[in-house]
Amino acid sequence: MIESCESMWEKCLTIIKENVQEKSYNTWFKPIKAIKYEQPILTIQVPNKFFYDYIEEHYLNILKRSIYQVLGPKGQLEYKILVDNLNQNKSRTDFSSKDIKNPFVIPGLKKVAITSNLNPKYTFSNYIEGDCNRLGRSAGVSVSNKPGKTAFNPLIIFGGVGLGKTHLAHAIGNEIKKREPDHNVVYLTTETFTTQIVNAIKNGSIDDLINFYKILDTLIIDDIQFLSGREKTQDILFNIFNQLQQTDKQIILTCDRPPKDLEGIKDRLISRFNWGLVTDVKAPDLETRLAIMQEKLGSDVDKIPKNVMEYICFNIKNNIRELEGVIISLLAQANLNDKVIDLELAKSVIQKFVTQETKGISVQNIAKLVADHLQVPIEKLSTNTRKRPVVVARQLSMYLAKHYTSSSLKSIGANFGGKDHSTVLYSINTIKNLIDTDTEFKGLVSELEKKVEFSLMV
Repeated sequence: MIESCESMWEKCLTIIKENVQEKSYNTWFKPIKAIKYEQPILTIQVPNKFFYDYIEEHYLNILKRSIYQVLGPKGQLEYKILVDNLNQNKSRTDFSSKDIKNPFVIPGLKKVAITSNLNPKYTFSNYIEGDCNRLGRSAGVSVSNKPGKTAFNPLIIFGGVGLGKTHLAHAIGNEIKKREPDHNVVYLTTETFTTQIVNAIKNGSIDDLINFYKILDTLIIDDIQFLSGREKTQDILFNIFNQLQQTDKQIILTCDRPPKDLEGIKDRLISRFNWGLVTDVKAPDLETRLAIMQEKLGSDVDKIPKNVMEYICFNIKNNIRELEGVIISLLAQANLNDKVIDLELAKSVIQKFVTQETKGISVQNIAKLVADHLQVPIEKLSTNTRKRPVVVARQLSMYLAKHYTSSSLKSIGANFGGKDHSTVLYSINTIKNLIDTDTEFKGLVSELEKKVEFSLMV
């Protein structure tokens, strides 16, 4: 019977526990997990690189003994190292040979394969280009072709929340890895970087952490505005920054404003940020938002009518994440509740995302919009004339007023010469019937609805 990796490691732990103090065992061995066994190699996962360093330095002999007893004289131990749960690296200790030096401590001693933490779904192919991001995208493509060898080093991308800075940074990293699989790229947020530094200081391993970053080929750090006030983190980044740039390694940083406007960050670091290219990502225009929406919909693009897409994009102006959230919510509402995707459903979904959309429109504004569209004098809508063009305009105005305002039937009627609520209700039902039976009239109503929706955004 083949033993599981967990049971083998448990046997090793039993031996280790008998030979180390309980506190040391709980600190350095209890958090370790066995994840794979392929004879004669047992793979274990340690929380971060510092565990690996410490265990190899202080407990190598007891590890040798336990592996020898459990796996035999040819047994080997492979570490899966999570760099603060971000970047995974592997190193192997072969107990049948001489002790090896820690490959992380001396940069260049051994090429280390590093998991970059890049999101594979963020690529140039699905990053829609527009006037809002053309310079940044072009610079990103240049950097991905020759990382560290262009004038765009560092490359600083700044802009508001949800405008695609992170997508662009990941796209650059993914393209680099696609072109050069052995190129060591690491993406992380400023918060994660700061946490790593705090942990390294606690463990007395700050030099090891700095050395780890020195072996990278491309470093991507997101949201550097959060460096504000963190002097020690800034000092260490300054050190890493200089080392990487001096060896033609690529640095990519994102932030929510231009470096010159960052507060609480040392001047010498700001100066380094300005050495390369600083480019912004602006809010996309309507056409670009529509293109982004269609890209994100993918195979579901035919499920949302064009007028609904336009309505959504007129509402979601400044945040692509919100646009994606509306798409997901709209499709979910339609699928789970078996609803048709129309303007009414889109409006109910968007109200949960954007308060701007709830901006009101008056009954009189709707009446003017309809009258102008049908070329009927607006003052005629308040008369008792039975001329068909005026009657149709009045009924359409009442129908749209009921749909787009919170006014009561009585209040709507008051705007059209004091018509009573039954007249308003009759008008609304007449329009509904015409929509159901007359395709041409339905198109007219759709046109007017679009105009009303657009006016809400002005």
